[in-house]
Amino acid sequence: MVKTTMANTLGQTRRVLVVVAHPDDESFGLGAVIHAFVRRGADVDVLCLTRGEASTLGGHTDLGAVREAELRRAGESLGVREVELANFPDGGLESVDRLELEQRIQGAFARTAPDLVLVFDPRDGVTGHPDHRVASEVAMKVAASHGIRVLGWALPVEVTRVLEEEFGARLCGYPADELHHALEVVRDAQRRAIDAHASQAVPGSMLWRRLELLGDREYLRDLTSQV
Repeated sequence: MVKTTMANTLGQTRRVLVVVAHPDDESFGLGAVIHAFVRRGADVDVLCLTRGEASTLGGHTDLGAVREAELRRAGESLGVREVELANFPDGGLESVDRLELEQRIQGAFARTAPDLVLVFDPRDGVTGHPDHRVASEVAMKVAASHGIRVLGWALPVEVTRVLEEEFGARLCGYPADELHHALEVVRDAQRRAIDAHASQAVPGSMLWRRLELLGDREYLRDLTSQV
């Protein structure tokens, strides 16, 4: 049964490392969750594994540089302590040697000493993007080697069904008994962070409908034992 609060986890967590695949994942997906930890006094750092250069949106000649700047502005809006950007190929994380990914994430662990890791849920990476899945799987493996708890952002199946019907999307949703935490959130900072990603936050996109359907709740799964 989904829990309605994470007060103990939020209050006891002092250092959070967020591992995502693309600039905007930290805002579009995890933004409200990140800010919930920041508001309760945690230091939150973000490691983004690609520069998002393969996006079909934006129309810039150097989209990777544009999205890096957007990511850093978004991090400021969310209250993130530090943003670290790797240079693995956008859309190609599956082809990167897992050891190389692990070493980069290990470096972030060494610098930030987290007591909690936040990722996208690895089952289809929530949105079906293989980069999301790979980033989460490798982060989970590194966290397991340190004995650190991992929480994965996930969506209720009631929300994904609506989005699939309205947008033809391919999403992974969970029934209530597989969602371990329901977190009450305030979305003001998340919306400012989304606005920072001007090249990607397309008006009328599925993002806005998803936020409407979720309201003031985000959902997390405990992934600590799933490596």
